[in-house]
Amino acid sequence: MRTLDYTTEELCHAPRLRIALVTETWPPEVNGVAMTLKRMVDGLIRRGHGVQLIRPRQTPADTALRSDRLEEVLSRGLRLPRYDGLKLGLPARARLIREWSRQRPDVVHVATEGPLGWTAVTAANKLRIPVTSDFHTHFEHYSSHYGIGWLRQPVAAYLRRFHNRSAATYVPTAELAASLGAQGYARVEVISRGVDTALYAPARRSVELRRQWGVAADGLAVLSVGRLAPEKNLGLTLRAFEAIRLQRPDARMVVVGDGPLREDIARTHPEAVLAGMRHGEDLAAHYASADLFLFPSLTETFGNVTLEAMASGVCPLAYDYAAAAEVIRDIANGAVVRCGDEHGFIARAVQLALADGLRAELGRAARRTAETIDWERVNDSFASALIRAWRGGAGAPAAPAALQAREAER
Repeated sequence: MRTLDYTTEELCHAPRLRIALVTETWPPEVNGVAMTLKRMVDGLIRRGHGVQLIRPRQTPADTALRSDRLEEVLSRGLRLPRYDGLKLGLPARARLIREWSRQRPDVVHVATEGPLGWTAVTAANKLRIPVTSDFHTHFEHYSSHYGIGWLRQPVAAYLRRFHNRSAATYVPTAELAASLGAQGYARVEVISRGVDTALYAPARRSVELRRQWGVAADGLAVLSVGRLAPEKNLGLTLRAFEAIRLQRPDARMVVVGDGPLREDIARTHPEAVLAGMRHGEDLAAHYASADLFLFPSLTETFGNVTLEAMASGVCPLAYDYAAAAEVIRDIANGAVVRCGDEHGFIARAVQLALADGLRAELGRAARRTAETIDWERVNDSFASALIRAWRGGAGAPAAPAALQAREAER
């Protein structure tokens, strides 16, 4: 396991690469992987690198974007069953070999592990182009939530083989790196995540939005943000809120997101505010207008929503896992409980709901912590990791492809 850190001097003298980035999810799809990749691609472009983005076509009207440093290549895909809004990229080995033989990238980065990603690794290895990968999602953990628990071991074996075919696998936390290493993953490196503290900020708190929720000025808004799906452990969120409401009848549950459990939640918890999908400043206002953020998921590789809540000045409660394990110190800048301790989670939720002063102080401390988690530093680490993979890769050219192209134009 290696945690990446680089000096300003190293970054200033870094070469400019042509990077092929392969992903099966991309904005406007709404999920943590798509958001993270958009941030990282923007960071690569700001640092002078060229990016060829290879992704499935999202709609029939979807068109490939092209600019000075960004070229999109659209591939075929299929809708994922029971996971609206996402596609599975179909195999494209022959097309990628043609594409990369015509214009060779310096490094290929594969962000998702579907059929498109697998064939991208295969094509890069055949052409002796350095290839790296991301571990974003615990797909093997999802299987038990969707009635296919018998697939857990085969999926885990597939993921391990997938990532061990790359020169490096990037993960967001040291905890995950250690876990994957123990499972036989090789060459795992840590590149963390950041948060936009200008977008997610306490100043976006809205009295009018709280009024729409039916929350008084001194009332309690309890917030959940994420996909409304079994793997997010929403049942525990709702049970924690029920316990809170017995002590705080003025509390209101606000659920931001959409997914297959929406109708069930509407039927069993008609008092909850189902806000649906929210984006940008509207989403930021929903965060900042809450008082307590509950996130008991145990299937995350990171959990960007934890940082977004903290940046918004909202006290977070989560399991001691993923992002929460990295950044939250219990009753210092939020609250964490031992993974899987449902009774402890509910008890701590009630404690925070009844302690207005403590909860507010933890929210302020959470904001101070978020201000130290900078996307630019994360993007520096990502760019430098790709440069190192290019320098160490078999068959890498003597100079980056982007530099060779500029020289040819002279």
